[in-house]
Amino acid sequence: MDSNTIHQMKEGTIRSKIVLFDLDGTIIDSTEAILESFGKAYASFGLEVPAEEEIKSLIGLPLDVMFVKLGVEESEAMAYVKAYKEHYRTIHTQKTVLLPNAKEAIEFAHGYARLGIVTTKTSEYSRILLEHFDLMKYFDVLIGRQEVEHPKPDPEPVLKALSALEHSFGDVAYFVGDTDADMIAAEEAGIACVGVLCGYMSKEQLSECADFIQEDALEAVKLIERI
Repeated sequence: MDSNTIHQMKEGTIRSKIVLFDLDGTIIDSTEAILESFGKAYASFGLEVPAEEEIKSLIGLPLDVMFVKLGVEESEAMAYVKAYKEHYRTIHTQKTVLLPNAKEAIEFAHGYARLGIVTTKTSEYSRILLEHFDLMKYFDVLIGRQEVEHPKPDPEPVLKALSALEHSFGDVAYFVGDTDADMIAAEEAGIACVGVLCGYMSKEQLSECADFIQEDALEAVKLIERI
């Protein structure tokens, strides 16, 4: 009998399902902190900040990729990332909020599934935010940018989370996220994906890559429980 099973028996429930969550746009809204930090990064190099909608359309990708897609030279991207993080670390707890029904979603899912976070944020900031909202205690694994060589949309972080949760034959696993990067990573890892509309992509965009679409994380985990 593995350690997960023993732990679950002590809690009085067997959680055979696995639910992985994205963070930004799925559980939290850190748009204000992200936009402000992008502004500080560009200002530190004396450049004009891209339009907010351009930045928001790329949230969910790694920071260096975002900067490159916004026109920064690849060789300079990490300098911008450093400037971004220097400001972000000073404001991220104050300027990040839980999305509606996010806490209820996590508590509900914890009743029937083993939970993990898979994000392109650094695990340090992700853990601080989840602890700030008293949610880290519900998660058995957190895979951030430093834990993988290839972030989403590559399946590596999803596969790493599944491995840490001792995913095996008979376990049913789902990914809940708000961008095509989440959906592609889940699909390539061989698990079902539920797109939520509380984040950064529209229903039309998600319909091209998600197995299911729900309004928010709570509706997503209720659907997963019924399946």
